[in-house]
Amino acid sequence: MSSNIERFKKDLAKLVNKGNALHMAMQLNCFPKEFKAQLKEQLKDKTDEFIKELPSFNTEYQSWYSEALALLRQVLPDRVADFSRHYEKPKTRKEITYENYRIEDYLQGLNVTRGTYKEKVVGQDAAIPQFRQQLAIVEAAQARFESSLFDIRYIVQADLMDSELAAAEHLAKSKFFRAAGAVAGVVLERHLGQVCTDRQLTIAKKNPTIGDFNEALKAGNIIDIPQWRFIQHLADIRNICDHAKTPDPTAEQVSDLLSGVKKVVKTVF
Repeated sequence: MSSNIERFKKDLAKLVNKGNALHMAMQLNCFPKEFKAQLKEQLKDKTDEFIKELPSFNTEYQSWYSEALALLRQVLPDRVADFSRHYEKPKTRKEITYENYRIEDYLQGLNVTRGTYKEKVVGQDAAIPQFRQQLAIVEAAQARFESSLFDIRYIVQADLMDSELAAAEHLAKSKFFRAAGAVAGVVLERHLGQVCTDRQLTIAKKNPTIGDFNEALKAGNIIDIPQWRFIQHLADIRNICDHAKTPDPTAEQVSDLLSGVKKVVKTVF
């Protein structure tokens, strides 16, 4: 199995390349004459061919955004909020200006004018700086892999969790449901414990359980009520798997536990 570090490197490189292409697509949409003239100077007769290869920002941005967001949560979690802010419309916005125009507005084709002659106040070109900032954040994540200061602890942990979950899936396929659930439960417990440590949440118990970590995360406003209930449900299935005196877990329960642990590992940080 290839290292998660190499996989993240390749995925980030693809995201940066795709982001550069999307950035050019935005410029072409907002400033077609100027952008084509600039390309003509550089590419000569290959300009039209190059333009045809550019992606459609409106149809391909959302997939780029979702993939970039997922990777940032793994690699650069402290920049996730900044990344999302450049996309989402400000909830407190009372009027639309160049400064608070967002990529979400661009995707809706929003243009603001005033007066009888439809004087432009703000248009889609206002989203270009917002996307540049998102691309810069992704590039910063890419740069971390090349820095000697990069803490690879999270990536190593991700490798271990992937291996353990793969082992649990193999056990489940072989119908060793109780063992599969027990392994998945260990992964979930370890991950939630690490999140509590990273968030500097204090756990009173010497040997805390999934339930203890779950309560601490809810109390610290790291997770919301639906997430808390979901994790508690996973903990209940794990308990069935861990206690021999309980009825054997079903294939469906173990399948829910495995998919649930994967979801929590990717979404709770």
